[in-house]
Amino acid sequence: MAGHSKWANIQHRKGRQDEKRGAAFSKLAKEITVAAKMGGGDPGFNPRLRLAVDKAKGVNMPKDKIDNAIKKGTGELEGVTYEETRYEGYGIGGSAIIVDCLTDNKTRTVADVRHAFSKYGGNMGTDGCVAFQFKHCGQLLFAPGTDEDALMEAALEAGAEDVVTNEDGSIEVVTGPWEFTTVKEALEKAGFTAEFGEVTMKPENAIELAGDEAVRMQKLLDALESLDDVQEVYTSAEIGE
Repeated sequence: MAGHSKWANIQHRKGRQDEKRGAAFSKLAKEITVAAKMGGGDPGFNPRLRLAVDKAKGVNMPKDKIDNAIKKGTGELEGVTYEETRYEGYGIGGSAIIVDCLTDNKTRTVADVRHAFSKYGGNMGTDGCVAFQFKHCGQLLFAPGTDEDALMEAALEAGAEDVVTNEDGSIEVVTGPWEFTTVKEALEKAGFTAEFGEVTMKPENAIELAGDEAVRMQKLLDALESLDDVQEVYTSAEIGE
């Protein structure tokens, strides 16, 4: 099935994420700690922890920091207790936004998130106001020119849920959230290396923004992502160059 043009938008988002790698360690450590607390300290038996550790390794987070974060989650080291919380709202042009947080002070976090929404032209909504517009899934994007038939065969054999060929020729493989790593590794063994991959909240329908709207939306997203308690920000907006 065909989809919206995604290649430039995904590359743009990946570039911005790469720029923020230095600030990522503390947020990744939080996620690793919470994942270990909820599902145990062995990534082989804890899919959420495995995803978090793989993501940490992807930004070259030192092994001792990863190990210490796991030990804090399992209680081997003393650490802060974090609570998961999600906020939803609207950005520029009616675009939907989900903000996932890990916090030790919900009062502080909700105030910070609400302030960012209001300062940069968004509106914070109620629980569930936009979540239905997203699908929790794994997403692997392959460059235009990739052998579509061979990739589709390998992806479906590996357990992928869907394979989407976009208008720009890029190919997107969609997986279940906890099957992401297994499918990714199987495709790499078959000779297919994704240009970009993540477990995400994928919008069912994208809203394309350009010009002043795109600039304003990026400022709002940057403000939310810069908050210490914010782990991930998802949006239905596709921001043009």
